[in-house]
Amino acid sequence: MKHLTHYYQYIRMILISVSLIGLSGCISWVTPAVTPQLTELQAGEYTLDPNHAALLFKIQHLGLSTYVGRFNQFDARLSFDPNNMPAAQLEATVQIDSLDINNQKLEKTLQNSSWFDSEQFPQAYFKSQKVTPIDVINTDPNINNQFEFHGLLTLHGVTKPVTFNATFHGGADNWMTGKYTLGFSAIGTIKRSDFGMSSYIPIVGDEIQLEIYAEFLK
Repeated sequence: MKHLTHYYQYIRMILISVSLIGLSGCISWVTPAVTPQLTELQAGEYTLDPNHAALLFKIQHLGLSTYVGRFNQFDARLSFDPNNMPAAQLEATVQIDSLDINNQKLEKTLQNSSWFDSEQFPQAYFKSQKVTPIDVINTDPNINNQFEFHGLLTLHGVTKPVTFNATFHGGADNWMTGKYTLGFSAIGTIKRSDFGMSSYIPIVGDEIQLEIYAEFLK
C-alpha cells in the first residue's frame, strides 16, 4: 500500500508538470508579438483604452515625501503617422471630480474653490500643437520612439503651454480587443500656481509631475 501511495504521488506530480507546461505554452501563444520599431507601427486614428490606462500626479508634501494620486476618468485621442511624427496630434480630457487619493475627506476638500473648484471647472483639457523627437542613446538605432509633445493645457480655467516627454513602447494585434494596439507613456511637469492654485505653497509643493500610462486602440 505504501508503494502504491508513492506511485500515485509520482503520477500526480507528472500530470501537474504536464499541465503547467501546457499552460505556459498557451500563455506564449496568446501573448502578442510587439513591434518596437516606430516606423513599423500602424498609422491612423487611435482612441484610449480606459481599461488599460492610468493618469497619476505626484507632489511634494512638507518637503518630506512625495504624495501620489490619480484621476480615474479621462479620455484621449491620438492621430499619427510614424513616418510623419511632426504632424501627430494628441488630445486628452480629464474629469476633475474623478480625483482619487484614497482619502475621501481630502478628495472632497480638493474639489472646493480653494483648489480645483471642479463645480466651475469640471474638466482639464490638453491639445498638442507640435511634436519633436528626443535624441537618446539607444542600443538599437532603429528604435527612435521618444518625442516631445508641446501643447496647451487648460486647467482651473487657465490655459498654459505644457510639454510632455512621450514614449511609444510598440504596437501589436491585441487578441483581447480584436484591435491593433499601441503602448504609450508620457511624463510632464507643471506648476499649480500657474493655474491659479497657490494654496499652502510651500507646505504643499508647487510643482506637480504628471504621468500617463496607456494603451490606444485603432
